[in-house]
Amino acid sequence: MRLALFDLDHTLIPLDSDHAWGEFTVRLGWRDAEDFRRANDGYYADYKAGTLDIHDYVRFATGAVRERGLAEGLRAHERFMAEVIRPAMTEAARALVRRHQDAGDTVLIVTATNAFVTRPIAQAFGVEQLIAIDLATDPSGELTGAIAGVPSFREGKVARVEQWLADRGLRWSDLAHSTFYSDSMNDLPLLEKVDEPVATNPDQRLATLAKQRGWRILNLFE
Repeated sequence: MRLALFDLDHTLIPLDSDHAWGEFTVRLGWRDAEDFRRANDGYYADYKAGTLDIHDYVRFATGAVRERGLAEGLRAHERFMAEVIRPAMTEAARALVRRHQDAGDTVLIVTATNAFVTRPIAQAFGVEQLIAIDLATDPSGELTGAIAGVPSFREGKVARVEQWLADRGLRWSDLAHSTFYSDSMNDLPLLEKVDEPVATNPDQRLATLAKQRGWRILNLFE
């Protein structure tokens, strides 16, 4: 197996899907604009700084859907895809995914954003294999605000990919080749694990590190 792994936010799409979903719920009137944006922007700054409390953030990020209910949340997400995500999907990013698929590589999106937000985005890219933060549900199927299992964040991305491999009777050493595309230093553990790390639309810290280590740098959104 040749494995091609992709981060999502600022890697395949030129925005943060979780942050954008939060802004979309404000537009819908589900959240007070000023209070929500202050908190949402604060969490996003923590993420970029590498200090995000992922459990606290997920409780915050799922608040609107938990209050409105999953069925209404899913209907709103269809509008979110049409109005925000699909217009942001570039042909360069689509072509990169297709190139790996056409080469016979197994393609996964590995993201620290929750599966409610990201599964439809992965499907829009034609990618069925998604590793995202799984959300716990109550007996009625509604979101609880808790994370189910290991969050796919920082070192957790490595753990989740290794579990994905183990479920198929594989280890890293069984792979013919592995590639990971990411924009963020938060993904350094997984970038260091694969055969071919690609700093994709990298933030300044990752760009500097990639140059020092001789990693390929790819800019999809120029």
